[in-house]
Amino acid sequence: MRARRYNTDLCPRFQAAVDLLGKRWTTLVLHVLLLDGPSRFGELRERLQVVSERMLSERLKELEGAEVVERRVLSGPPVGVEYRLTRKGEALGRVVRGLGRWAEEWVELPAGALRRA
Repeated sequence: MRARRYNTDLCPRFQAAVDLLGKRWTTLVLHVLLLDGPSRFGELRERLQVVSERMLSERLKELEGAEVVERRVLSGPPVGVEYRLTRKGEALGRVVRGLGRWAEEWVELPAGALRRA
């Protein structure tokens, strides 16, 4: 794995945060966990619809590695895995909700997208 390069004129913590949150689907995963609370993998996959299983798994592992999401094994039946936000992840709620407010005001509805009720 290559070491990341950072602009020495800008805050490296900010750059690391952008590296994590700027990956495709990451913020949507956080958004769903903020809205729905702890969720099983299948529930997340169903809710996210357009994210492949492989990509969802990758994003969850990255968020777990960054201590934003916690993976909990549930003793059955049925045995399963649940993902939940950590305190660190919950603190991102302000950022995700702020992005949502900004989008409502400034972003055009994409062609073919259905407006939420």
